[in-house]
Amino acid sequence: MTREAMKVFTTSQIRDHDAYTIANEPIPSIELMERAATRLSHALMKRLSKEQSIMIFCGIGNNGGDGLVCARILKQHGYDVTVFIVRFANKTSADFDTNHSWLKEAGIIPHDINTVADVPDILPHSIIIDALLGSGLTRAVSGLCAEVIEHINKSGAKVFAVDLPSGLFADQHTDDPVINATHTFTFQLPKLAFFMPENVHRVGEWEVIDIELHPKFSDETPSKDFFTTMEDALTIYRPRERFSHKGTLGHALMVTGSKGMMGAAVLTTKAALRAGVGLVTAYVPQVGYEIMQEAIPEAMALTSPEPDVVAGSPFSDKADKFTSIGIGPGIGTSQATREMLALILDHWKKPIVIDADALNIIALEYWKDRIPKDAIITPHPGEFRRLAGESVDDFDMLDKQRALSIKHGICIVLKRAFTCITLPDGTAHFNSTGSPALATGGSGDVLTGIIAGLQAQGYSSTDAGLLGVWLHGRAGELAAEHSSDEAVIAGDVIEHLGGAFRTLNPRA
Repeated sequence: MTREAMKVFTTSQIRDHDAYTIANEPIPSIELMERAATRLSHALMKRLSKEQSIMIFCGIGNNGGDGLVCARILKQHGYDVTVFIVRFANKTSADFDTNHSWLKEAGIIPHDINTVADVPDILPHSIIIDALLGSGLTRAVSGLCAEVIEHINKSGAKVFAVDLPSGLFADQHTDDPVINATHTFTFQLPKLAFFMPENVHRVGEWEVIDIELHPKFSDETPSKDFFTTMEDALTIYRPRERFSHKGTLGHALMVTGSKGMMGAAVLTTKAALRAGVGLVTAYVPQVGYEIMQEAIPEAMALTSPEPDVVAGSPFSDKADKFTSIGIGPGIGTSQATREMLALILDHWKKPIVIDADALNIIALEYWKDRIPKDAIITPHPGEFRRLAGESVDDFDMLDKQRALSIKHGICIVLKRAFTCITLPDGTAHFNSTGSPALATGGSGDVLTGIIAGLQAQGYSSTDAGLLGVWLHGRAGELAAEHSSDEAVIAGDVIEHLGGAFRTLNPRA
């Protein structure tokens, strides 16, 4: 990629980014707080009504200071605001103290909470702004703050969190108590915790608020975690040249299907075609030959020597004409299929995507060391556990995924919301597109076809993985817009791939 993707910083880097901005913009910390909270307030006002009563719970540090500024600005715009300050410690930050005095000047008298008995009743229709604790958290929440968090969570009220839901660590696993936010407004960059399934009910929907922290710090500070956006996809995507033809756009071989699983073969082959590859050949069991010829006349078909499974050599003397292989969807785990997979792993030297039953075979046979360098594997969480072992939490799973990519020199696409792609250099890239609509049988087969199709056209494994996942997610979004999250099936995702490409190139 010519443009570096959006970085995801650690807790210490987040703190250093603030400090660098204060020193080098330069800007006093109190003015930076004012700028951040002003932008936050404007984002909040898009979602709040002046008829609603808003309860702002503030801590005594800078996150609480953000909440105080927000209260003052909302009050100035005519919102009904009540402020509660949770006095869980004696020491307050300097910027909190300054904004506390300004709050009183604005005519807002905050209510102190010194014990749990001081916590007000919160009704389910209440609006809560959580400004108790931010990214500077260094230990698990306890005492009064924990009691307030539990009280808010039990209320069932809508909660808007400032920067992070209170109690949540930005870059490591967190045990309860943590605020269960409906919506989180985070400053400048997303936090690693947002991408972890274990935090979905804590973070809710999230939005990045640009507070114009100094760009030089971001440019010069390394990160091992990134968030892939449309801007990044645009730097990877290569529009077709005017004189392109099928012979210049690659030839993908899809090794796929078995008796009763030919749907997977149809989906992955059709997806490869829709990804723009010039030619696709499907290597299928004999039982699937007529199915493939009728379902996808645009694809060529070769048959296995076995009637019900793929086996033997899928390329024989024709290996040179293929520019990529996608293998795994619907192939089963028969002994004959295992022998064929071993042949491919040991002798294929070009781009390859390995998915589904091919991954299950690798796990069963302990063949991880036979995965070719620069291969792409696309497991769902269950398949990944079979390869890498059980994880104690989602952060541990990320560590295992990163380590596996580094050790074997492969690209791992772990499929879930915010699909995570780890590269041989140890970086992790979380995808920005997608929809619950993709939680349907065959969706992963479609992704395998897309990535193999991109590889066949000459995209590197890194670029094929990142762009393929982005396109797949975007096609899922478009399919859901056309019908609904519930009604989308995998074939719909294929049919909306054209729309996904047009998002990147309206003339595509």
